[in-house]
Amino acid sequence: MQYSNSNVVTEILLLGFQNIQSFRIYLFLLLLIIFCVTICGNLLIILVVSSSRSLHSPMYFFLTQLSFTDILLSTTIVPNMLHIVLCEGSYVSLITCLIQYYFFIASESLECLLLTVMSYDRYLAICRPLHYISMMSAKVRYSLILSSWMLSFSLILISILLLCGLDFCGPNVIDHFFCDYTPLLQLSCSDTAILDIELVVLCFPIIILPFVFIIITYVHIFITIFGISSTSGRQKTFSTCSSHLIVVSTYYGSMLIIYIVPYRGHSLTFNKCISLVYIVMTPLLNPVIYSLRNKAIQSSVMKYLKVCSKKRNW
Repeated sequence: MQYSNSNVVTEILLLGFQNIQSFRIYLFLLLLIIFCVTICGNLLIILVVSSSRSLHSPMYFFLTQLSFTDILLSTTIVPNMLHIVLCEGSYVSLITCLIQYYFFIASESLECLLLTVMSYDRYLAICRPLHYISMMSAKVRYSLILSSWMLSFSLILISILLLCGLDFCGPNVIDHFFCDYTPLLQLSCSDTAILDIELVVLCFPIIILPFVFIIITYVHIFITIFGISSTSGRQKTFSTCSSHLIVVSTYYGSMLIIYIVPYRGHSLTFNKCISLVYIVMTPLLNPVIYSLRNKAIQSSVMKYLKVCSKKRNW
């Protein structure tokens, strides 16, 4: 184990996935493919929305921000996870571990807030259509996005500063594929009571309140949809928010299991699998779900690829 002279941990061993020697290479290749598709898919969404005039609406503007966040989340965790899988574990410095945790949890928080903003956008579009343009003006959109970025990164900064004030004296092993909150606390020999309280407090503005807000907005959305007389009208209206609802269900479902249900109630393997859902699968599913269920994006993607193909032939 790596300690300094003052018995403080300077390096941390991330064990990753144990007992996978027989299919380690296959897992590495699978994760590598998912990572490449995730980055390319989200970049494609950003490029298509920014270059297509028909997609210059609040919903697609928020979708590009979600894609930015997915790229940030994936690049924070997955490259090092690939190294851990390939090498069957990896040492990282304590500072690197804390930095990874900061950007990971900040991007997770940002995604929660962005999904909340997107639910508000769908609420206005479906329940308040006559006031939608005025209530979701460019100024409001940019204010919501800027507030989400600032709130997520500033709130998590409180958590990281408290973590930096702890004494980490061992052991220096984390049985996970990235530096998460609870495994980091288990390496500390300091009193972590205040951090336990801080975690509960931060869960309210980052997870609980946004989740409750999303539920309330969708209650109003469903009431409005069920009030539409025609079946085709209900289906058309529901299709405008179905992609967002699927993403919210997947993302918040895994988040609530990990961070709201007590950590000790889960096996380590279970925690790793659930973590893979919102770290690896959700950033992949976001562009896939929105592109497969949205004809406007499908059409714009095809036009964009045709333009790129013509430029390449020139």
